[in-house]
Amino acid sequence: MTSQTTPAPAPEQIRRAPKVLLHDHLDGGLRPGTIIELAREVGYEALPETEADKLGVWFREAADSGSLPRYLETFAHTCAVMQTKEALHRVAAECAEDLAEDGVVYAEIRYAPEQHLERGLSLEEVVEAVNSGFREGERRAKANGHRIRVGALLTAMRHAARALEIAELANRYRDLGVVGFDIAGAEAGFPPTRHLDAFEYLKRENNHFTIHAGEAFGLPSIWQALQWCGADRLGHGVRIIDDIQIADDGSVKLGRLASYVRDKRIPLEMCPTSNLQTGAATSYGEHPIGLLRRLHFRTTVNTDNRLMSGTSMSREFEHLVDAFGYTLDDMQWFTVNAMKSAFIPFDERLAMINDVIKPGYAELKSEWLFQQTASTSGSVASAG
Repeated sequence: MTSQTTPAPAPEQIRRAPKVLLHDHLDGGLRPGTIIELAREVGYEALPETEADKLGVWFREAADSGSLPRYLETFAHTCAVMQTKEALHRVAAECAEDLAEDGVVYAEIRYAPEQHLERGLSLEEVVEAVNSGFREGERRAKANGHRIRVGALLTAMRHAARALEIAELANRYRDLGVVGFDIAGAEAGFPPTRHLDAFEYLKRENNHFTIHAGEAFGLPSIWQALQWCGADRLGHGVRIIDDIQIADDGSVKLGRLASYVRDKRIPLEMCPTSNLQTGAATSYGEHPIGLLRRLHFRTTVNTDNRLMSGTSMSREFEHLVDAFGYTLDDMQWFTVNAMKSAFIPFDERLAMINDVIKPGYAELKSEWLFQQTASTSGSVASAG
């Protein structure tokens, strides 16, 4: 159900459109050149390539395997160079700059503090270094004529046993730049219920959390994340499609879980390109986001890992525009969905929607309107 009031946006309009990003991993979005420089500084010699262009290609090809475990292996290299305060600060600042340059006005960036302790940093030092980097990146973006606000999501690895500790860390820094909690890593064999103590703690503290679920594993993962753990959002959630039946005549029937997800307006953090790489979807045109958008699920568009997927928010939307004929109205719908689902206070979300997102899209639509008016006027003048 796409809007017909405006045509499909051009890539340049997509880039300028305000965008909101809820699912992006800090260690999955480094600049290749930065990885090489940081590796040199810390003496890390295991990089597969030492030229930035070639290294970027290597990451994309290594991640494009159709296997989530293989996809996750690429993070050994990025995490290896993110083990000092200076490195974490730099990577976070560049992340904010890159997103702002791409038109992202609000982002929640997730990372696992426990993966950055190899050179003696404490969990608190990791969080403070990343937070300071985000603030630096916001300042640089503003100086370059862009506006962005970045919040951090602290992630616990689902195969480890530090979820409660990381949840407590997220709660301590909740008013200092951290907006929520997440668990990530391979789903199969590591259900979210292994970390119930962390989720129960966060609920008692009235804090927010999202859970990676329904990506490599199916409906049981989603059900546990929601009904046992109480997740506010679903990281990916693409396998909810397994609970939706499409009849030969095109009619659609939702199962109990799919109905619950839609009725409760549970946000789905969809990452199309990443889902193709991990085998959760077969093509952009066949990605469940098309059906879920038509059925009015609370779907959002995200990047997951910009380095490994060779993507950006603009590229994700370009793919969806090509696949489904989406317009600026559709982009605005996804963006407002995401902003409604962010882990910041309601009044701040509302201000972002009314004062930043809607005016931004209105300006882009007005450009099309005036172009149409000028074209029509020219035709009339020629006819006269």
